[in-house]
Amino acid sequence: MALKIYTKTGDKGKTSLIGGTKVLKSHIRIETYGTVDELNSYIGLLNDHITDVNSKHMLKEIQDRLFTIGASLAVDPDKEPAMKIPDLKEEDIVMLEHAIDHMNEVLPEMKHFILPGGHVAVSTAHVVRCVCRRAERLCVNMKENELFVEPLIIKYLNRLSDYLFVLARFIGHQNNINEVIWNPRAVKV
Repeated sequence: MALKIYTKTGDKGKTSLIGGTKVLKSHIRIETYGTVDELNSYIGLLNDHITDVNSKHMLKEIQDRLFTIGASLAVDPDKEPAMKIPDLKEEDIVMLEHAIDHMNEVLPEMKHFILPGGHVAVSTAHVVRCVCRRAERLCVNMKENELFVEPLIIKYLNRLSDYLFVLARFIGHQNNINEVIWNPRAVKV
């Protein structure tokens, strides 16, 4: 018999952190790792829209790191030292920086602000970038409210959003899609 997916334990609006601590589902820690899960799902969608093998591989690596981040955020920080939770490493950030640098080598210099659009994969990459920025803001909010969040997580999410912006441009470049340049309306005085 298959394992039942529903447990009914959350029917009253509470859930458990890794370690057993019960919190409201509206708790910022739950909102934060839920947003990281949303980010991971959108990265899967983006991966389904692209064909570049290197980018697809990189996105799978990022999904793995986001599971690590989600686990770190989902654990009760008071019980974390006794648990075997995978760690994010500085090398994970360096990996993103190398990928950014590699893509930038073939991209034209950016001389204008650009708007999301032109191709479904480009637009999806920008949606992913926005969700990443939201996850980063939530982590910063946790920190400001004195809830533990590993500082490397904030750094990783910051660099990941940079990677996603460059990836959006790179996808457009690979597909010969012109960037949608933002031409602001002239302000009447």
